[in-house]
Amino acid sequence: MGEKNGNSFLEGPVFGSLIRFAVPVLGALVLQAAYGAVDLLVVGQFGDASSISAVGTGSSFMAMVTFVIVSLAMGATVTIGQHIGEKKPREAGDTVGTTIVLFALLGIALTVLLEIFVGGVVEILQVPEESVAKTILYIRICSGGILVIIAYNVISGILRGVGNANLPFIFVGIACVANILGDLLLVGVFHLDVAGAAIATVGAQLVSVLCSLWVLRRTSLPVSFSMEQCRIYKRELKKLLHVGVPIALQEAMVQISFLVVNSIINRMGLMPSAGYGVAQKLVSFIMLVPSSVMQSVSAFVAQNIGAGKTRRAMKGFVTAMVTGIAVGVVMFSIGFFGGAQLSALFTKDGGVIAESAAYLRGFSADCILTCILFSSIGYFNGCGKSIPVMVQGITSAFCIRIPVSIFMAGLPDTSLTLVGLATPITTVYGIFFFAACFAWIRCGKKIDP
Repeated sequence: MGEKNGNSFLEGPVFGSLIRFAVPVLGALVLQAAYGAVDLLVVGQFGDASSISAVGTGSSFMAMVTFVIVSLAMGATVTIGQHIGEKKPREAGDTVGTTIVLFALLGIALTVLLEIFVGGVVEILQVPEESVAKTILYIRICSGGILVIIAYNVISGILRGVGNANLPFIFVGIACVANILGDLLLVGVFHLDVAGAAIATVGAQLVSVLCSLWVLRRTSLPVSFSMEQCRIYKRELKKLLHVGVPIALQEAMVQISFLVVNSIINRMGLMPSAGYGVAQKLVSFIMLVPSSVMQSVSAFVAQNIGAGKTRRAMKGFVTAMVTGIAVGVVMFSIGFFGGAQLSALFTKDGGVIAESAAYLRGFSADCILTCILFSSIGYFNGCGKSIPVMVQGITSAFCIRIPVSIFMAGLPDTSLTLVGLATPITTVYGIFFFAACFAWIRCGKKIDP
């Protein structure tokens, strides 16, 4: 990698800088969500409710694993971004090398663990009996390709750290096209059902990674890196883990809480389970705006903090939050009023459509609230202060989301609408938590990074 052609957040209008970065990030997230949703969409057209439930639950679990990986990779994104802001391309390259070795070891360990304990995972998730075998098969195939999934997300994290969101957008676009073709062939033509969807998922990621490696060899980035740097540098590892581990732990707890909610809903029966699986795929689209806001704020703040421009970093946070809220209002309207129409894209089963739409009615307020929460998370991540993010994530998951979901599910004549309300209620708590953190900072007290 060379030492030029990086996208800098340090100069020019804040809104323009964020938009130039956020749009390709959003595009990549749209394609990645489509990439995941295609499995469910195709299986929903050619399979039955048990297949929909299996892919919904199995993909939710694999999404948890992926989110934790992405969160840990955020340590690399932030560390590289700060080195770029400090004008230290060699140190940024050392971080790249450390990241490659660390995640290769992590991928091998995860592959072994998931293959061994997949049966226990499915049992914990309380998968409906009709879907158990299919869910195990889906997870087992996907976990066999976890190294490929890790490789894609690490490459994307490194590129975003240097301010380049365009290449990850291109790479996920390649994966999305490959996955669609694979699903149509393996599920639609060869009728491999859940197995075909899983094989198509892993195969598409592999195609994307191979293409990304080919492109990177011919692309100049503001990082001094060579293959000789593919080893563990203790200083960079400490920085990476200092930021990434709390974020990953927070994300793991959040995702585990969603899996607990999934298991609660699974106990409500096959139709609610299948409906929730469809709703979660739609949610993955609805939440793209706050997700892109968080990644953009993290990268923007990291570079400006590295350059000592704290006021500009704060201005970026506020600008991103206001912009996200405006778009979130639109997403709320789509989720609340158009849930049934959106759900019908994934299945023809009227019962599944009704359950999915019911969940979305309860959930949709989160489209607005999460833009505030995710902007705050992005700001603290970019500053390298990930401990508050971890504390918020863990407490919101286990003190709010799970108890509220259990309470809602246990009410007489309950519905997925009531269970769906647990998410915006949890987000309100997170907003108050970070408001307290900002107030603490203004009072001159220090929050340990």
